[in-house]
Order: sequence, then structure tokens, then C-alpha cells
Amino acid sequence: MHVRVESGDIAQAKAACIVVNLFEGVTSPAGGTGAVDRALDGAISKLIAQGDLRGKYGDLVLFPTFGKVPAPRVLVVGLGKSAEFNVDKVRNLSAEAARRLRAARVESFATITHGAGIAGLDPQACAQAIAEGTLLGLYRFRQHKSASGTEDDAGEVKEAIIVEHDASKTDVLQAGADTGVVMAEAANFARDLANEPANVLTPTEFAHRAQSLAAAVGLEGEILARPQMEELGMGALLGVAAGSHQPPKLIVLRHRHGDGAALGLVGKGITFDTGGISLKQAAGMEEMKGDMSGGAAVIAAMGAIARLKPAINVTAVVPATENMPGGGAIRPGDVLKAMTGKTIEVINTDAEGRLILADGIAYARKLGCSSIVDVATLTGAMAITLGNVAMGMMGNDEALMNRVKAAAAAAGEKCWELPLFEEYREQIKSDVADIKNTGGRNAGSITAALFLKEFVEDTPWVHIDMAGVDNYEKDKGVLVKGASGIPVRTLVNLALQMARG
Repeated sequence: MHVRVESGDIAQAKAACIVVNLFEGVTSPAGGTGAVDRALDGAISKLIAQGDLRGKYGDLVLFPTFGKVPAPRVLVVGLGKSAEFNVDKVRNLSAEAARRLRAARVESFATITHGAGIAGLDPQACAQAIAEGTLLGLYRFRQHKSASGTEDDAGEVKEAIIVEHDASKTDVLQAGADTGVVMAEAANFARDLANEPANVLTPTEFAHRAQSLAAAVGLEGEILARPQMEELGMGALLGVAAGSHQPPKLIVLRHRHGDGAALGLVGKGITFDTGGISLKQAAGMEEMKGDMSGGAAVIAAMGAIARLKPAINVTAVVPATENMPGGGAIRPGDVLKAMTGKTIEVINTDAEGRLILADGIAYARKLGCSSIVDVATLTGAMAITLGNVAMGMMGNDEALMNRVKAAAAAAGEKCWELPLFEEYREQIKSDVADIKNTGGRNAGSITAALFLKEFVEDTPWVHIDMAGVDNYEKDKGVLVKGASGIPVRTLVNLALQMARG
């Protein structure tokens, strides 16, 4: 979908629909909404007086113009209370509006820049939010539906036009919109990967799509196979892979800017998780095709970073494998040796994500990453702790933690910090190895992070546990049914912020 900015009068915009807005409590619309109201002989004011337009947050009122302006329809978006309005609401309302227009079979719409008027928000940020929200909200995964199997009769929105009356602002708004498109396309790429069934997105196919992305945007790409992993001593990753017929892959992508140290992004790439010998229950297991969402987010973020070209080196490492209960699978009680030489007693084979991340983190350190952020659907405990609202975050470096928090806030992707008190480490001490791979039910997300901390050592590090926010059951704002694409935009924002110093 194309997003462009043009100068002019929103009332005269040539599109299938005009989108304006209204704050709660406003009885006499001003700005772009007022211009459209006047062109429609006060139709919007009449609807307000009748109580049909209240400006409540999320209200979407679509009505015909009967030829009084070039656009045949107008959509009025309720912004809610002006004191509570922010850029995140611009993003979410844009998503809701785009879906409403698609349902009405609108192919193009022109919109004012929500929030940039009396709300006083930064115009460039608002334009970015409109573009992001529109593309994220319109996302659908239909790759495996035949024409006869598609029940949705909605059309496709092909163009969004942001209309600005002040011609001197159009370049700034277009820059914001362009960034928003890159961000949203990256998140949607991650959604595509995570929504794919595991018989399609094998570790080999995962690596192939990462290579294709790298070639398209100018990243350096490298794929390590089993022999190289064996040479590097990646016993934790290879242990998880031992139960699957699918060969494991280690995906490495690099965005280079000079000779400095790199930010490392490490993502969990379990393309299907049965739990291994510690088999999961059957109900809901189909969702485990998305257990590579962390790896998908890292790869997708690298694509956006390459397109936006921040002045920073970034290296991505994604260990990819299935976790299957085959004849060669690891068993509870087995001992694995990670790349660092640290030995791991396997208590539960369903705690496999931290095993592959141990070698992924170690390899990122070997590649010279000066700081590391890992992303994973790591623990069901995190979904219990924070539900489907926020990512959990833990780390060993306050400055890096604060950067991640700021990046998440800018993306509208909520995160919450949990403690890594030393007392919790007692739960992952082993009698037969250096460490064990699970500390039991209590503080399960924290002990999982402390396991990873063993392989980070003194490198500045943040762990993002995205379990709970990786998949949704219905559309709401920028979130759609299926894979969420979280935290792609957080990771991109982090790289942009670090490049700015």
C-alpha cells in the first residue's frame, strides 16, 4: 500500500473517502474537520447536535457526501478526551479506521494529520503513526487460502493520502510517513514468518528467507550449518536439534557502519516446539509454530535497520531448529556442553529456548557485540505474569535497559522490568553440572533470564520475554488476529536511538 503526503484542502481531496476527526466534547469543529463541515453545509455540526457524533475514543462514523465534495464519503474518527490523546492513539485509531474503510470497500482515502492540530503533537511523529497504524491494521495472512476458501468479502485499501494545508510541512510529514511504512512493513514481515505453518517454515526455509531479505536490503548474511556448529562446540543448540529430521541453522545478519563494536540482537528461532520428550499437551500446540517469533522479530528489524541506515553496527544471531521428540532427542537428566564450555543439566526438554539462546548469545559475543538484546517467547510464566499486554524485560545494565524502555515507549509496545536478584539463582544450581535448564515454577521467567545471564557474563545485556504478546485472538488497534510483529519496532527504535547517541 502507498502512503503519500500532499498539500491542499482536505475538503477538496480526490479520494474515495475523507478522514477527519473529533475530540470528545467539541460542538463546533475547527481545522480540517471544520473545513469539511463547511463544505458539507454543516453536516458534521448537525450530526454532533443530534448526538450521532460524540467524539468518543474509537467512534467511527461513516456517511455519504452526496456530491458536495469530490470524495463520496467522509469518516469521522473519535479521538476521545484531548488531555489523554497521544501518538500511540494516533497509531491505533489509524489502524481501526483503515479496517473500517476496507470493510466498506474503500480503495483510497485522504486524511488530516490526527494530533498535529489542537492536540499539539509533533507532526512528523503523527504522520509516522498514521502510516504505521494503517499498514499494521490492514495486515492479513492469506497465503494459504484459495479464492474459494476466502470468506472475507472486503476489498483492499491501496492508497492513503495525508493532506496538509501548509505546503512548507509536507517534506517533514513525508519523511515521517516513509519511516512509518518501513517500520510497519518490517513488523508485517515478522508476522508473515510467524504465521507460516511449521511444515513450510522449516529452519532451512527460515534461513532462506533471511538470506533473501539480506540480499534485498543490502545486509551481510551468513548461515551456519551443523558441521560449523559442531566445530564451535554448540552442544546446547545441537542438543535441542537432535530430535528433529530438520537440520538446524544459525542465521547471522550484519548491518555495518564503520569499524566500531556492534549492537547484538539474538532471537529464539524454534520453528516448532512440541516440548520434546517433555511433551506439551495437545490442546493449543498448533500455536507453537510461532515459537520462532523472537527470531522473526530480530530478522525483520534488521531489514528495517538496513533501509533506515542508522550510523551504528548491528549484528543479528538467530539459532533455528525444531524441538521434536525423535529417537535421537535429548532426555531429562542429560548433560549438554554449551559453546562457552559451561555444562547444562537438562531437567525439562520443553525449556529448550534458553538452550539455543545460550549458544546464540555466546556466538554474538564471539563476533564482538559490545551489547546484546535477546528476544524470545521464552516462558509461559511471563504470559501469566503480564498477560497479553506487555513484554517482560530483565538485564544487567541500567543504561541499556533505559534505552530499551524508551524504544518500546516510542513504538507503543509496552514492556515491564522484572528483578534478577541473586537469590533466584539458587533455583538453577545443578548437582551434576554447572547449571540446570529450569528452576521450577516459582519465578520461572526470572530463573530463565538468570540462566541466559550465565552466558552473557559481563556484556551489557537485556532479555525480552515476549511470551503473551506474540499472538492475539482478535483485531484491536495495530494488533491483528495472529502473530503480532512485536517487538520489531522496539528493536528498530533502539538502533536508531543508539545511533543518535
